Amino acid sequence: MFKHTNLNTMKITKVIYAFALAAIVSACGEGTKKETTETTQADTAGVEVSYVINTDSSVLKWKGEMLKVKKHWGTLKLSEGSLTLRGNVITAGSFTADLKTITPLDSAYDKKNTKEKLVAHLTNADFFAVDSFPTATFVVKKMEGNTLIGDLTVRGKTKEQKVTDVSVNVNGDMLAASGKLVFNRQDYGVSYSTGLKDFVLSDDIELNITLKGAKK
Repeated sequence: MFKHTNLNTMKITKVIYAFALAAIVSACGEGTKKETTETTQADTAGVEVSYVINTDSSVLKWKGEMLKVKKHWGTLKLSEGSLTLRGNVITAGSFTADLKTITPLDSAYDKKNTKEKLVAHLTNADFFAVDSFPTATFVVKKMEGNTLIGDLTVRGKTKEQKVTDVSVNVNGDMLAASGKLVFNRQDYGVSYSTGLKDFVLSDDIELNITLKGAKK
């Protein structure tokens, strides 16, 4: 009777030991798996990936204002561009606007002041001198938070500017990015004035940027 009881106790002890050992092995395995997954994600986030901008689906929306009178807005097409990302952070890149594609979309026109006249005005020497300087380019220097800092070149003049409210979305091999750039036209020699006290042309030109691209 006594020996039988000891035998049962030994069997129970072995079973408990086996379960404990299995639990320890399982826990170690899960920890290793979790660590490997986190390492893989960290490695992926540290890899730089380059994207080519699709000039057909990307667009710049511009806006200017004659204070107290009217606002004009419209679009610009891009001629080329690329962006390099590490995770969701833009580390390098540039995009170029084709100033010959200035297209007004507002309705502040009449028979005397037509859209065609506005385009002619914006592209001549008074403004962007498109015949001599057909493009404007932004080159990325760095990204801080949701602000992109870079050099904007207009009419052959280069000055550091900021693209604010930057949003970056990567879906598979596709990229979508947007932001807003406001620059002072006087910094680039776009110094046209109406000469009338009550018809002051705002110095600020606003660009709302939408870039779409695919992985190289």
